[in-house]
Amino acid sequence: MKIVVCIKQVPARDSLLRVDPSSAWIQETDLSYEINEPDAYALEEGLQLKEKHSGEVVVLCAGSARATQTIREALAKGADRAIHIEEEKLSAFDPLSLARLMAAALHAEKPDLVLTGLQSDDLGYGQTGVILAEILGLPHATIIMQVEKQDGAIRVKRELEDGWFQHVEMPLPALLTIQSGINKLRYATLMGSKKARNTELKRLPAAEWGVTAQESIRFARVYLPEKTKHTQILDGSPKEAAAKLVEKLKFEARVL
Repeated sequence: MKIVVCIKQVPARDSLLRVDPSSAWIQETDLSYEINEPDAYALEEGLQLKEKHSGEVVVLCAGSARATQTIREALAKGADRAIHIEEEKLSAFDPLSLARLMAAALHAEKPDLVLTGLQSDDLGYGQTGVILAEILGLPHATIIMQVEKQDGAIRVKRELEDGWFQHVEMPLPALLTIQSGINKLRYATLMGSKKARNTELKRLPAAEWGVTAQESIRFARVYLPEKTKHTQILDGSPKEAAAKLVEKLKFEARVL
């Protein structure tokens, strides 16, 4: 069973965030980077499926030379091979053009299963995985909480709203977007880290396929949330004021 896991390098959650002078993004010189958390869960699910059913896990990552660190981390955790789509200006690619780029890289792999995280921590579009499935012509399912391999197919558990779940049977090959928390993440071992340093990466320049960046999405302004104070006097009897307070906490503050 060949499993391809698509991962992305994103700013670390504990990075110092400062708005760029252009107000179009954040200052990247201040950032440290790590694997996108939902992608880390997708990788773990891929590794567990390989351990149960044999096969190989191939990591696919698009990004600048800096992304090599994240790819090596995935290899250290147990991925067998890695493909690095080299693109220094990945931020210029919208979900559609990025999916086209990844589909071109996957054409020769012919995987049985493609796994992605539900969305990225930095942009959070949640679109690249499903667009990739459409381009590849694969059946897909999102917000996956459990995967069971069957004979030539898989059975998945999808998370819905209000504590509901949906079970779906799908033929292989297929693409799944994995929900965070589906499993417990593993740490890279010392032997795994040593092996990852010596594993040769398959590097593919993005320009090789002629996929051009598209700016169908553009940030108008990035800014810090504005803090304001506002006082309201609730009229009426204590019972009426309490009812109004509960309503505001429910529907305006959304803390109940």
